[in-house]
Amino acid sequence: MAGLDLENRPWYFAVILGVVIAGALIWAFENYLFSDIQKDIKARTNDLQVLQGKVREGKAAEARLPQFREEAERLETELNRLLRILPTAKQTDELIKKLKSLAERGNFRIVSFQPGGFIKKDFYSEWPLSVQLQADYHELAMFFDRLSRFSRIINVESLSLSGLNKKGSSYTITAGFTMKTFIYGEVKQEGVRQ
Repeated sequence: MAGLDLENRPWYFAVILGVVIAGALIWAFENYLFSDIQKDIKARTNDLQVLQGKVREGKAAEARLPQFREEAERLETELNRLLRILPTAKQTDELIKKLKSLAERGNFRIVSFQPGGFIKKDFYSEWPLSVQLQADYHELAMFFDRLSRFSRIINVESLSLSGLNKKGSSYTITAGFTMKTFIYGEVKQEGVRQ
């Protein structure tokens, strides 16, 4: 070095000059050569932290998986129970079988069973069924009691009673009424499930 004469200078001057040059080189390496590497390291560290957070969330969800399965099973059972109360199809056959079973268990006779048209409501449809039967007062009360125990919702409306004057008959009254049951959602064909 032409302009820098270290021989006539004290020894600590060379040390200071060496430290300054080394500092300048380190600063240049860090700011220019290693800055991209440091940015990459920071970005990957952030990505790693995000992934570790997702892994923790996944492990927490995995730990709750049996609870979720149990809850899903409970909700499925509840849905099946509610579908018995408010089915998604007419299920005419089932309704007729239940009424026939009631007639066989009691001392009355179903004279007519006439399904009506559907009446669309908000989230369900009403299905009126006109029924006429012959019985005595006690058996009619038993019929309505047993009807109220069906799992499906059935309302009785427009009840009319009249005396029956047939000699030799065990029936004393004729009852006419409308049974109204309900179907959840749009009315589906018999046997169609979604």
